[in-house]
Amino acid sequence: MSFLILEGVSKYYGDFGALIDMNLSVERGEFISLLGPSGCGKTTTLQAIAGLTPVTRGRMTLDGRDITHLPVNQRGLGIVFQSYALFPHMTVAENVSFGLEMRKMPKHERDTQIAQMLKLVHLDAHAQRYPRELSGGQRQRVAIARALVIAPPVLLLDEPLSNLDAKLREEMQFELRRIQRKVGTTTIMVTHDQAEALSISDRVVVMEAGRATQIDAPYRLYEHPKTEFISGFVGKTNLLPGRVSRSASGSAVVLAQGQRLTVDAGEFADGASVTVCLRPEKLFFTEAANGTLAGHIEERFFLGSQWLYRVSSDLGELELSCANDGSAPVEEHASVHLAWADDVARLVAPQP
Repeated sequence: MSFLILEGVSKYYGDFGALIDMNLSVERGEFISLLGPSGCGKTTTLQAIAGLTPVTRGRMTLDGRDITHLPVNQRGLGIVFQSYALFPHMTVAENVSFGLEMRKMPKHERDTQIAQMLKLVHLDAHAQRYPRELSGGQRQRVAIARALVIAPPVLLLDEPLSNLDAKLREEMQFELRRIQRKVGTTTIMVTHDQAEALSISDRVVVMEAGRATQIDAPYRLYEHPKTEFISGFVGKTNLLPGRVSRSASGSAVVLAQGQRLTVDAGEFADGASVTVCLRPEKLFFTEAANGTLAGHIEERFFLGSQWLYRVSSDLGELELSCANDGSAPVEEHASVHLAWADDVARLVAPQP
C-alpha cells in the first residue's frame, strides 16, 4: 500500500475547479514534483495535502490514516514556503529549534538534533547568524533544516528555489536531492521549472487546468509525452501536423508536401489527424539525399554547451539543437539538409 494516497481530491471555488479529481499514490521515500504553468492547480494540491486548503471532495490518507479533514498541526508535515518564512529575530539555530520547542522536546535532545541537522545542510558554522546575514541559498537550507528537524512523514516544498539566481538555483537542486536522499523523507515539490523537475524527481506530475495529465518518471515523460501540451511544456519540441497512413508494410505519417515519416502509429486509426513531436536535439544536419529535408537557417543562438538553430523548411519552421563540440557552427542563412531517425518521432492527438 502506498504511503500517501489522494483519491478524487478536488477543490472548487463556486463553479471554478482549482483542482479536479486528483488521484496520486506516493511511495515512502519518493521525491515527487508537481509541474505546470501558473494556475494549473499544483499549489492548491500542495496546500490540500498540508491542510492549508480544505478540499471540496475526495480523500487523503497518510500511512493508512485518513488526514482529509485534519487541521495542519495534527498532520505533522514539514513545509518550506517560497519565501522561506524564517523568523528574522531568531538565529539559524533558534529557527531550526522552533518546531522542536513546540513539541516540548528537552533542551539537551533539542541541541543534539539541531547540531545534526545543521551539519547535514552544511550550516553548522553559521548557527549563531541571523537570516539577514545569510545568502539566499543558505536561507533556503535553514528553511529545509527547520522543516526536517521535526522528522516529518512528508516534506512539502512550495517553489523552494524560485528566489535564487540561475547558477545557485542549479546548485541547490542537487543539494536538495542530496539532503532528501540522505534523510529519506517522502517529498513533494511544486515547481514551474521543467528542468528542475526532471533533474531531481523520481516521478513528475504534469498539471494543466486543475488536472493531472501525466504522472511518470522524468525520462518517460520527456520521451513519451501523452499530449501536445506536455510535449511543448516539458522541454522544447517541434510540432508538425500530419495524417496516419496504415498499410500492409506498416504505419507512417504523411506530413506537409506529401513527405512520409515511418513511425509507430499506436492506437491511431488509418487517416487520423495527429501531431508529430520531434525534439530539437533529435534532428541533425546531413548531406542532401532521399528522405532528407531541405531548409534554410534563419537564426542561430549560442547557449554555451549547445547551439540552437531555427530553420525554415517545407514543413514550417523547425528548431534544431546540437552539442557545442568546439567546431565551427553552421552559418546563419546557409542552405542545409535535415534528417532524424524514424524511432524518435512521437504522435499525440492534436490540441482541441
